Amino acid sequence: MDILTLFVERTPTPVGDMLILTDAEDRLRAVDWDDYQPRMHQLLGLHYGKNGYVLRERGSASQARRRLDAYIGGELSAIDELEVATAGTPFQREVWAELRRIPLGRTLSYSELAGRIGRPKAVRAVGLANGANPVSIVVPCHRVIGANASLTGYGGGLHRKVWLLEHEGVELAPRAAARQPALF
Repeated sequence: MDILTLFVERTPTPVGDMLILTDAEDRLRAVDWDDYQPRMHQLLGLHYGKNGYVLRERGSASQARRRLDAYIGGELSAIDELEVATAGTPFQREVWAELRRIPLGRTLSYSELAGRIGRPKAVRAVGLANGANPVSIVVPCHRVIGANASLTGYGGGLHRKVWLLEHEGVELAPRAAARQPALF
């Protein structure tokens, strides 16, 4: 079995340092937050095997980093066509592909997402697939909310979900935003 080499970059954002992992073909493999590295390694282990990957520092900025920096800087469409490569089950990849179809500035409930993939009773499975997404932001799992418009979990912390949604122009209900923990 070949070991996958992933190149890691760090970039500052208003809500903490972001980790960007690309492969030798410059395809985006993972996006996570510096303070959530254990979660990132857990997901990578599930997707590629505990010893199936190795991380190396990247020497120069990848296309993924340049586009994510542009997105963070306000050019929201910069990540729309960014090439990603993920492992995962066929069901997970189906959910992740549908996540990329959620337009900027919009949200969707888990049940709506399940309906969009033709599996309206698979709401829990959709939630699990959403949580196993290794390419956050680009595969916008943050755009999925509860059926009652509540902000449900986000692997990078709810304060980041709030920031990302507001950054994309989503108007959050005052009580939903008020319930979220402070940024720092």
